[in-house]
Formats: sequence, C-alpha cells, structure tokens
Amino acid sequence: MSAPNWTPDSWRSKKILQDVVYPPETEHKLPAVTETLRKLPPLVSNDEIERLRQNLAQVAAGKAFLLQGGDCAELFDYCTPTMIESKLKLLLAMSLIIIYGARLPVVRILRGAGQYAKPRSKPTEVVPGVGEVLSFRGDNVNGFAVSERTPDPSRLTQSYFHSSSTLNYMRSLLSSPRFASLHHPLSWSLSHVRSPALQQAFERIVDNLTDALDFIDVVGGGGGSILEKVEVWTSHEGLLLEYEEALTRPMEKITQKEKKVERKLVSPYPLSRSASLERLSNSTTTRAAEEEQEAWYNVSAHFLWIGDRTRQLDGAHVEYFRGIRNPIGIKVGPSMAPSELIDLLKIVDPDKEPGRVTLICRFGKDKVESALPPIIRAVKESEYENVVIWSCDPMHGNTKSSEASPDIKTRHMADMVSEISSSFRIHLQHSSRLSGIHLELTGETNEDGFSVTECLGGSMELLDEDLSLNYQTYCDPRMNYEQSLDVAFLISHYFQNERRGKKMEDLILHNLTSATGTGGNGSRGRSGHQTPKV
Repeated sequence: MSAPNWTPDSWRSKKILQDVVYPPETEHKLPAVTETLRKLPPLVSNDEIERLRQNLAQVAAGKAFLLQGGDCAELFDYCTPTMIESKLKLLLAMSLIIIYGARLPVVRILRGAGQYAKPRSKPTEVVPGVGEVLSFRGDNVNGFAVSERTPDPSRLTQSYFHSSSTLNYMRSLLSSPRFASLHHPLSWSLSHVRSPALQQAFERIVDNLTDALDFIDVVGGGGGSILEKVEVWTSHEGLLLEYEEALTRPMEKITQKEKKVERKLVSPYPLSRSASLERLSNSTTTRAAEEEQEAWYNVSAHFLWIGDRTRQLDGAHVEYFRGIRNPIGIKVGPSMAPSELIDLLKIVDPDKEPGRVTLICRFGKDKVESALPPIIRAVKESEYENVVIWSCDPMHGNTKSSEASPDIKTRHMADMVSEISSSFRIHLQHSSRLSGIHLELTGETNEDGFSVTECLGGSMELLDEDLSLNYQTYCDPRMNYEQSLDVAFLISHYFQNERRGKKMEDLILHNLTSATGTGGNGSRGRSGHQTPKV
C-alpha cells in the first residue's frame, strides 16, 4: 500500500538539512531543470527494483550476503569504460571470494551511477592560497575547481545523463559472458602481500576456490548457477530531493504472488490446443483477479539511503523516503539513540517488510563496542528483529588526518578491519547476524598501473608517506583494489570458520590490524596493480 498522506513533494512541508542554496544567478534554472527530469525515461525499472527487494529479503533471512561498495563521491569524469570496468571487476572478485567462504549468494550493490552528491559538515572551506570558498558538494551541485564552486541546477540534468551512460555500459558488460561469468575470475596474483603468513593464508583460499571452480567446469554444473547470473544493482544517497522527486514515478507494483501464479501456469510438457487455451484462460482470469496496484518508485537508482546527517524523524528526507517502494538504507552513527531508531523504522517501514531497510552502522572502531549493542538490543526487542538487514560501514567512523600532511584525510586499514571484526563478534554475542558490508572503494589505477594510495596499511602495508604516490580522491579516502580484497578475504575466512564450527582464527585479522607498513620488498602486485616501493 502507498504511504498515507504522502506525495512525492510532501517533503517540501518539512524542515530540510543539507539543502543546496542556489544563488539568484542560477536559481531561476531549477523549475525548467526539474520539469525536464520529470519527462525523461526511468533509469531503472520497477521490475528490477522488485527483484532487488526479493534478493534483500533473502539477506534479511540470513540466506544471502550484501556487498555494497563504490566511490565516496562519484565524478562525471568517472563515466569512462575503464573506470566503470574497474569498479565492476572489483565487486565481482570480492563477491566470488565471499561466496566461497560463506556458501551464500552475494547481493552486489554499486555505490555509483548517481552518487554525485555529498553532505558536508560546513558550507564553506578554506583553500590554501585562495581563502574561504563554498565547499565542494559533488558534481551535481558544483565543481571541484575553485572557479566552479557556484551551485548550478543544470548539473542535475548532467547527473541524469552521466548516470544513464554508466548504467548503459554496466548492463552491456554484465550481459557479456566474457566479462560477467564468475567461472573465470581475474588472475589471483598476491605478490603485493608483504606478510608471508598473510600471503599463505590468502593463497590457501585462492587455491581452494580455484579448485572448486575447476571442478564445476568439469562436471558442467555452471549453467544457471549464481556464478553465471551476475547482477549488480545501483545506489546513491538520496540527498538532493528536487532531483529525487522529479524521478519518482507511479508504476505498477509487481507482486510476488502474481509471479508465482504465472510460473505455476507454465507446463514443461507440450499441450494440446484445447488444453493450451484452457491454461491461457485460467492465467488471464488469475491475473485479472489480482487487484491492480500502483506504487511510487524512485527510478534514479535501485537502492537509496538516508545519511546520518539527514535522518531527523520530522525532517524532509525521512518524509520523502517513507513513500517510495525502493529498498532503502539508513546510516546509523554514534548519535543515534536506540529508541530513535525504532521510531524511525516505524515511519519508513510500518508494514515490517523483510529487507525493506538496511541499517548501515558506522560507529568507528573506538565506539562500536559501546554503541552497537544497545542498537541491536532495541531492534531485537521490537517487531523488526527478523526484518532489517545489518550492515557494517567501517569507513566513515575511522577517518583521520595524515600525520605528515594534516590537510589530507586518510583511513587506517587496521581501524576498519577492527570495526568489521568487532561487529561480527558483537552480533554473534547478541544472537544477531551481520549480513552486509558497505565500503568506499575503487579499482582505479594511474597510467603506470599503480593502485590509489588513500588508505594506510593492509596487506600492502602502505605508510603515511605513501599517500602522495597516487592520492586521487576528491572527497573521502577509498580502499584500493588490494585493500578491498583484504576485506573480502577476511569476511570469507570468518564465514568459513563459522560453517565449520570453529572460532574465528586470528591469523588474517592479526596481520591486517598490525600491518604498519614496515618491512617488505616493494614487490609488484597483481597485473596492473603495483605496490609502491617503501
């Protein structure tokens, strides 16, 4: 059912935070821009959104795992074949590693094809040599260059077309067996791993995984398996409500019941003409008996989330999100009171639909021990215990300044891995289940084939002084290719031990949390990804 007393523009009667204030010289463009957006075709379909809802219901039931990752702030310049391919390849490689350890399907959601806006703690920032200027809010608001900091509504239209181009290329890649089949993953070079013990642990997983894939190929068991049907959904933070409203459409709600009935009506055997007509008549009658329903779908992405800065119960963003049928995420930070979370769930998910809401917890390694348990207890004591998905965002609570260059932001792999490990353990202690991970990551390399150097540590053991080698982000620091695989190996190892009834071995965890960048020989990493010499 549609949310009561809701329309795509009912958010306008509420207080809004993180709003964009357009100056007089550009504000007049906004009505024409939003009117254009309303007339443009959907970027995603209602059928796709419904399939994702079903997949996430499986995650909520503990029958699948959620992998969500991509850029912090996507740029229009990232809409290139190389950049799109590198992110998809990384998500596919990570998902394969997790599938092997967990023995569960992985639902892959890209932070991309629309992640062009970012909330900021301050409206202005100081640029060395220039002075105070408006903060960069993302490419669909203003440009990163100081000369382009004036917010311009016409960027919303550019956002639509860049999202469309990204989605179009994603779909073409994922429909290609040569690109999307998980039977033939990328070469598993682990020469970037500096710790011999960690390299040995990774190699054991890769050897076992490769043997399993070879066995499947030999016996011919790949057809129709989760290794062949690769889907990657899109997501972004639903921050700019004028854009989201313009791309919210009433569409037919395709129910699970109707789909099940249709499958029952298809016989695997040839039918006589009279029997075929009878079946057709029954099918038509059944579908006609279904009450035609419409729902409001946000067709800019499959999945949207509410940020930690815009989750006010009486705010504009919560009002908008409660009415769309898309599955949604809620960022849960240290300032979220347990009772506030339950009140929020009652607003955005009154029907308690499994998988409708993903709780993306972002506490930081120093606060997760005290902040996560009361949140879990509150949910378990409510009617949402087996309804929500628990996901860990180890990025946003662990941002620090570089010791060598305080103006540069970075993150330590030791901190992020610690928060992931603590989250698994805390959920287990409370008879709950961590079923997802939310990462800012990239497979991007420079012209020489070096991965980005934005986060410290990991199996590459990057040092603070290495940040300048290939620091590319325009917003928050991202895990590079090798560091992202570190996390995938960690999660796979955890689930493998869980399946075998063992306690989580500390080998991978110990090495990743203690990697400080000392030692090593500066060896080259996987093809196209090189470890800088330190």
